[in-house]
Amino acid sequence: MDRCVVLVDAGYLLGAAASLLAGEPARSRITVDHAALIQGLRQRAEADTERPLLRIYWFDGAPDRVPQPEHRRLRVMPRVTVRLGALTRSDGRWAQKGVDAAMHAELTELARNRACSDIVLVTGDGDLLPGLMSAKEHGVAVHLWAVQAADGDYNQSEDLVAEADERRVLDRAWITRAVRAKELGGPCAPPPAPRPEIAAILSAPLPESAVAAAAAAAGGPDTDGHERNGTNGTSRTAAADGRDQTAASPGSGGSRVVPTPKDLAGLGRTHASPAGNGNGTQVPAPSATLRWSSDKGWAERGGPVGEPSETASLPTLAQLTSAEQRWADREEDITAVSGDPFEVGQVFARRWTDRLSDTAHLQQLSTEYPRIPHRIDGELLRYAARFGLLAHKDDQIDEHDRYAIRAGFWREVDVRTAAEHAPAGE
Repeated sequence: MDRCVVLVDAGYLLGAAASLLAGEPARSRITVDHAALIQGLRQRAEADTERPLLRIYWFDGAPDRVPQPEHRRLRVMPRVTVRLGALTRSDGRWAQKGVDAAMHAELTELARNRACSDIVLVTGDGDLLPGLMSAKEHGVAVHLWAVQAADGDYNQSEDLVAEADERRVLDRAWITRAVRAKELGGPCAPPPAPRPEIAAILSAPLPESAVAAAAAAAGGPDTDGHERNGTNGTSRTAAADGRDQTAASPGSGGSRVVPTPKDLAGLGRTHASPAGNGNGTQVPAPSATLRWSSDKGWAERGGPVGEPSETASLPTLAQLTSAEQRWADREEDITAVSGDPFEVGQVFARRWTDRLSDTAHLQQLSTEYPRIPHRIDGELLRYAARFGLLAHKDDQIDEHDRYAIRAGFWREVDVRTAAEHAPAGE
């Protein structure tokens, strides 16, 4: 068939582009306009081979072979097929597994089936030499493309270069049409400041009543107001994601115990009055809430530790979304949402607030800051998981990413709430 096919080793193409433009092969140092890159590859292939394009195969690695946002965008583009190998971390470095084997199999299969007359290989890996030679034996012309090397030398296997029928170099001018280096501070620049929205959520205090209740439930505070853990002089603390930690207890009452969400969830409806009538009368405890109710198994959310009736009535996004909107949302997720955790939270909140029929729900939600009601929070994190944000060992989202997702959610809610209160005409 008089058609051409392009096989792209994304690790080689983008790594070499990063070396050329940013001085190191880390793909995190560059930003890529994938639509422009695919269009450039197509135009260059059709011009060089003088054949119409059949298809571009994009080979890349991904953790657990789960498509990342860039792969989701690529695979819905016309004439593009994405093939994913595994991405594993060893000795602090990421390495692709199975990408070369997949490229070799595709190369030989295309040639054996005479699916095309010309194959363009964008790679530098000598492991593809047997596949290249097999394609030539089946009468296919093999074009080998290189990315201009940062040091002016080859960044491809010499055996691969020697066996190719044609060789071209994608120079800096061609690469910069779709790829650019990220602007980073110099080597002495201070680290970027954290987003203030995330810092605000991290610093939001727990109610004093909940702290006192947790201390009472755990056995009561000692003389300086801190619960001791055994005899080692440590006090129980917790990160916002519910994992227990221990920290040295200060010598005087300058700070206070922060109970874990599990501690709060385990509280009963009553506890001993700390300073009331002195007779040990049981008084109602504050409602036990889970500030970061994202992980399964913390508590059964029924009865006294269930969702408060005020927020249990808040509708979920699924309840507010029609079938047509669901289809449009999926299309937007694939083509327009980058997968940045903060942006993911904003997109979810925008859809939720736009589809509310009762604006009182928005005001009601705002009073819950920084806690997102459990049903909405769980739906938010399940939505975020679509963008490859799971930590693959335990199928949970990274702690900092969870803060960013929720910070994006609250930022968008804050914007919408302010718009509701803005005077007419502004």
